Amino acid sequence: MHFEILIEDQSGAKALNILVPKIIGNEHTFSVHSYKGIGRIPKNLNGKSDPSKRILLDQLPRLLRGYGNTFADYPDNYPAAVILVCDLDNKCLKSFHQELFEILNACDPKPETRFCIAIEEGEAWFLGDIQAIKSAYQKAKVSVLNAYENDAICGTWECLADAVFPGGAQSLSVKGWRAIGAEKSDWSERIAPHMNIENNSSPSFCYFKETLKGLAGIETV
Repeated sequence: MHFEILIEDQSGAKALNILVPKIIGNEHTFSVHSYKGIGRIPKNLNGKSDPSKRILLDQLPRLLRGYGNTFADYPDNYPAAVILVCDLDNKCLKSFHQELFEILNACDPKPETRFCIAIEEGEAWFLGDIQAIKSAYQKAKVSVLNAYENDAICGTWECLADAVFPGGAQSLSVKGWRAIGAEKSDWSERIAPHMNIENNSSPSFCYFKETLKGLAGIETV
């Protein structure tokens, strides 16, 4: 099985490049494609988009149409699938899923596609494995980590920052979005290697894991 994984930012891509091999092993292949933000779904699903503007949802109709055509030429014994990974942020999950499936259903041919939404943000997947965070950051504030409710809409990256960044989210926020992005990349590089994919309390991470395993025909533990 081959997976084409689309994600909205570079920090998430760094985490997935570490985590996906833990999930699918070495018998399957994958490519992770990062974008410069999530953007929004265009009103005209059949309209042309500028490929140079690497905004994930803006490009998604064009991308899925392209993958549909490409996958149609793949041999039957080596299937492929698109996995979209993005943050829910403050969207309604039901409505967002419906919009994503409208894009997919407009494709002909339609690529095998799964939508994996991190609730609320990708940092929820790290917070689903507190031991991994503690291994990466030995001075992490355990009281903050233990107070977190898995996949809660609560300001997820801020929660992780409060646990591991000196001065917490407030100190990081005043540095601006570029510094926040750099810190998120650091979290990915430091935490993901310690993560136990079979022992994660984030429901949205478990859905992502089971989705990949199911497509690849890998039995769950």
